[in-house]
Amino acid sequence: MDAETTKEVVPTTDARAADTGALLAPDEPAPFQVCNETGQAPVLLLCDHASRFVPRALNSLGLSEAELSRHIAWDIGIAEVTRDLATRLDAPAVLSHFSRLVVDPNRALDDPTLIPELSDGAMVPGNRGLREPDRALRVACFHQAYHRAVGETLDTLTARGPTPALISMHSYTPVMKGQERPWQIGILWNRDARLPLPLIATLRAQGLNIGDNQPYSGRHNHGHTLHVHAGPRGLANVLIEVRQDLIDTHHGAAEWAERLYHALNTVLSDPAVHEARQIA
Repeated sequence: MDAETTKEVVPTTDARAADTGALLAPDEPAPFQVCNETGQAPVLLLCDHASRFVPRALNSLGLSEAELSRHIAWDIGIAEVTRDLATRLDAPAVLSHFSRLVVDPNRALDDPTLIPELSDGAMVPGNRGLREPDRALRVACFHQAYHRAVGETLDTLTARGPTPALISMHSYTPVMKGQERPWQIGILWNRDARLPLPLIATLRAQGLNIGDNQPYSGRHNHGHTLHVHAGPRGLANVLIEVRQDLIDTHHGAAEWAERLYHALNTVLSDPAVHEARQIA
C-alpha cells in the first residue's frame, strides 16, 4: 500500500470509544480507508467489501480462517483493483475495513442479510441470536462510519466541482450454489444509464462477456450504497462486478485495473456524467 496515496482514518481514542464501544481495540484499524484522497478526477470509487477483517472482540464470528478467506467474508481481489484504478484515474477511493459478515455496508438496515446468519451454505455462529444492542453497535461502529466517510468525501468533491461520478467496485465468485457464472464482468445499474450503457458497449467492443445487471441486479438490494449516495444527489453511477478468479492474483488485479481504466477514462470524458440529474 502506497503511504503517499493512502490515508487510513483513525479516530482519536475518545472518538473511537464513543463510536465503537467495546468492538475495536486501540490497536485495531479504523472501519474505513480513504485512498488517494487528493485525487483530482471528478469521480469517487467505493469498495464496500474490501476487507475480511473481524475485530478480536467478535472472536472470528466463530468461523475458521478457511471460512473467513472465502468470498462470503469479502470480495476477493477487488480492493487491489480499486486502489490501482484510483491511482490510474487520479481519483479518491473509500474502502471498508471490516468483513461483510460483521455487517454488510451494501445492505439497508432493514435487510435480513445485513448481518447474515447463513452465507452460501456456511453458518455464522457469531451472528446467530444477536441481541438488538449488539446489532446496533455493529451498525454504528462499521456501517454508519463507512457511509459517513462516503458522504463526507462526496461533499468535498461536490464543493470542489465538477459534479463527481460514483463507481462502486465489487467482485463475485465464479460458481454460486452450483451454478457457473459465465460473465467476466457484470455492470449493475438502476435508472441512470449515463455510465452503465456506454461502459457496457465499450467493454463488449473488447470482446468481453458482460453481464448487464448480472449476476445481480442494481435495481435491488445489491445496489444499496449507490441508492443511498448517488440517487439523492443525482450523480451518475455504476456498480462494477469482476469475477474473482480473474483478479485473485496481483497480476490479474493489475490487468483488470488497466482494462477498466481505459474503458472508464473514455466514458467519464462525457460532460453529461458530471451533471447532477434526478432520474425519474
